[in-house]
Amino acid sequence: MPQGDKSAYTGKQIRQAKHIEKGYEERGVRKKEAKRRAWATVNKLSGGGKKSGSGRKQRKSTGKR
Repeated sequence: MPQGDKSAYTGKQIRQAKHIEKGYEERGVRKKEAKRRAWATVNKLSGGGKKSGSGRKQRKSTGKR
């Protein structure tokens, strides 16, 4: 997953980020900075993306070593 990829976030987390971003923009923060702050806030509140990814593949144990 490339840096900045939002595919690991749930729909709720994405909605939260958009709502937070809108609030920052209403207070006069630049669009790019508002987006950065919004995702930082979502990560702080929820601990990052909640959808599980494939991660590292486990080697199947064949019983031989």
